[in-house]
Amino acid sequence: MTPTPPLFLLLLGLIGAHATVDLRTAAAMAAGLCKTRPTDLIFIIDSSRSVRPSEFEQVKVFLAKVIEGLDVGPNATRVGVVNYASRVKNEVSLKTHRSKAGLVKAVTKIEPLSTGTMTGLAIQFALNVAFSEGEGARVKSPDISKVAIIVTDGRPQDNVKDIALRAREAGIEIFAIGVGRVDMSTLKQMASDPLDDHVDYVESYSVIEKLTKKFQEAFCACSNSATDVVFLIDGSKSVRPENFELVKKWINQIIDKLDVSDNKAHVGLVQYSSSVRQEFPLGRFNNKKDLKDAVKKMAYMERGTMTGQALRYLLDNSFNAGQGARPGVAKVGIVFTDGRSQDYIGDAARKAKENGFKMYAVGVGNAVEDELKEIASEPTGEHYFYTADFKAMTQIAKKLQINICQEEDPCECDSLVKFQKKVEDALQALTKKLENMSKRIALLENKIV
Repeated sequence: MTPTPPLFLLLLGLIGAHATVDLRTAAAMAAGLCKTRPTDLIFIIDSSRSVRPSEFEQVKVFLAKVIEGLDVGPNATRVGVVNYASRVKNEVSLKTHRSKAGLVKAVTKIEPLSTGTMTGLAIQFALNVAFSEGEGARVKSPDISKVAIIVTDGRPQDNVKDIALRAREAGIEIFAIGVGRVDMSTLKQMASDPLDDHVDYVESYSVIEKLTKKFQEAFCACSNSATDVVFLIDGSKSVRPENFELVKKWINQIIDKLDVSDNKAHVGLVQYSSSVRQEFPLGRFNNKKDLKDAVKKMAYMERGTMTGQALRYLLDNSFNAGQGARPGVAKVGIVFTDGRSQDYIGDAARKAKENGFKMYAVGVGNAVEDELKEIASEPTGEHYFYTADFKAMTQIAKKLQINICQEEDPCECDSLVKFQKKVEDALQALTKKLENMSKRIALLENKIV
């Protein structure tokens, strides 16, 4: 005869099963919220003698927290750490650790070198060694980002300008973080454009953790973000050739932030002036390199401003299945103009929104803000943008990317924090249940005795 299990174990089993479900649910929620773009990421950290041991510990905490928010893996994000002072030490190579736990453990063991500040030497090492295939870097590809995050608190004792330029030209995106009495001009010499996005300053190491969320979001790519995006670009004569080149760069900035692939974001491009010309339809190019090359080849039309006609073309052609649009996929129209439309836009603008298209309106120079608001989706404050200067379009590119991403699938890169909170809540609930069950079991056992 099989012995009857003690009542306590039966109840504990039931509670444990319930808690496991809670934890699995929490994990599933966290896993679904954020995935980072495939990235080869190198931290380049200054451990010169001006960085006190306690401050260096805070840098390591910052690194660990950024890593915790990444989708670490051989096919996702690979992380390396270069430590420098007067010399350079390769602490963690891109091929060494394929899990967050291993990476974080390795980071905690890094010791400061406590000598000079050879920042240029460190960047050169990263370019020649840390980002090499021998150290685990992947072959250069439009689908793989190469990113360096430099953390320093002083003025370098060597030249950084030339080697940083070489690194950027090699396709490495550089973020420069300065602490305390850092030389700000040096940070700007190292960082990628736009500098507003790539240069950060904190007054002390004790507050460097406040940058964690920024860098988690910088590497965040929304999952399930299947989107058909069509740019509707004003090529009228008032734009002028030199500004039209800036517009093309702006388009490519937005493309850089999209997850372009067969199953994710598709991009189409239409130019208009006195007439409308499709540059390429949705789905023709399904990788960033080909898309950006096609944008660069767009020839300037240089005539009138028939924005209403262009919007009707968007309605009747661009988002049709025959032009590559996918059924059941979110549709986003991005309209750029630098002046007042020479035809009526009201009906087409209204119909685009009634059809469920998410419409963004971007105006520069003499663009009419009332027209931009008429084109833009609700809330208009989040869907229309205006700047007086073509050179200021970079900031609009950043905002547009974020809004597209969030609209389709909120990519909350603080998912780790939410997951931990969910786990803590589940464990607290489990503890309370165990306490209550223990009291009940004690009473039952007393009755049985």
